[in-house]
Amino acid sequence: MQSRKFLKPEPIVFSAGWPRLTAGVDEAGRGPLAGPVVAAAVILDPLHPVVGLADSKKLTALRREKLYDEIQARALCCSIALATAEEIDSLNILQATLLAMRRAVEGLKLQPLMVLVDGNQLPRLQMPAEAIVKGDALVPAISAASILAKVYRDRWCADYHLHYPQYGFDGHKGYGTARHLAALRQHGACPQHRRSFAPVAGVLR
Repeated sequence: MQSRKFLKPEPIVFSAGWPRLTAGVDEAGRGPLAGPVVAAAVILDPLHPVVGLADSKKLTALRREKLYDEIQARALCCSIALATAEEIDSLNILQATLLAMRRAVEGLKLQPLMVLVDGNQLPRLQMPAEAIVKGDALVPAISAASILAKVYRDRWCADYHLHYPQYGFDGHKGYGTARHLAALRQHGACPQHRRSFAPVAGVLR
């Protein structure tokens, strides 16, 4: 049976008490009005630590890019998965996020003995898991997962911008900025907009 333990940010959590094959899981892209939600799972190698891991939101874009490559090179294994805008609309954003997380864990080439997930919700998994509030700032493996998910999604937005430059995805990354909302009013929704999100639904009425 899956363990569901919710930890507060204090005291700081250390990974020494968990099994060596512990995966950290985090997501990027729950709030935007368009595009997939992306999840990553990472099993770090204690013999090849990655220096400078932190919550991806606290790092510069350049630092995230450098750590993205280093995590991929040094970790025992990594996996990145997503749930599409269509799945978000059909399932809701929470369930789509949990689906992306499950896919990320299932995509690992090594099966973890424990999974640590950022936040207070857990996907359905075949192994024990713990949800850790603010885990992306407390657990290195979750920090690594947050970086992979963030960089992957930012790259997705930059690529999609080439197809639909009128929306400015390379800048706002799909979030509901004034520029994005103005573009929605002017051009309507594109195939990647989340129809179930209120600002998009309002434009489509």
